[in-house]
Amino acid sequence: MSTTSTRRQALFGAAAIALTTPSLLRAQTAQPPAQAPVQRNVSSFRTQNWRDHFDTLGVATIVADTQSRALHYWNADASDYRVYPTSIPISEELTKRGYTEILRKKVGPDWTPTPSMVERNPELRYMPPGPGNPLGTHAMYLSWPAYLIHGTHDTRKIGRPSSDGCIGLYNQMIAELFSITPVGTQVRII
Repeated sequence: MSTTSTRRQALFGAAAIALTTPSLLRAQTAQPPAQAPVQRNVSSFRTQNWRDHFDTLGVATIVADTQSRALHYWNADASDYRVYPTSIPISEELTKRGYTEILRKKVGPDWTPTPSMVERNPELRYMPPGPGNPLGTHAMYLSWPAYLIHGTHDTRKIGRPSSDGCIGLYNQMIAELFSITPVGTQVRII
């Protein structure tokens, strides 16, 4: 068995456990020793506290941490806290940080490449919903143009810098997040 296959199996196994036991992810607060290299997978999640980013929880709160590649979700009364592994933008130039909110949500989103994407790859074209669509099965549109929290059919992207600016989740995880996240949820990308 190859090292890549073993790593993928471990990542998928961790994701499956996370789906059934979100509290397990909550317990992962240990920081790697100073001399150890930073890991770029599920085990490198950092604990976040919503109070470090917002004055109130509002209707719900999301903090997407681009360094540890994790999305943190709290409901309106903090009784539900969940952590999801994510993909992040492929470069600093494509990474937007700051405060935004979810303006709308869509099951089965269609995808249109941005002008800068077409400039880099002229073969890119509009894609209707379906298995090849880069936005996966669900999308939550932020107040920033062309910036979304969405799913992906390409599971290799999760845990890596691989997007053109968006925050991506496994399809089964974005479906879960989508179902509990109301329009108007405050979001901070750090």
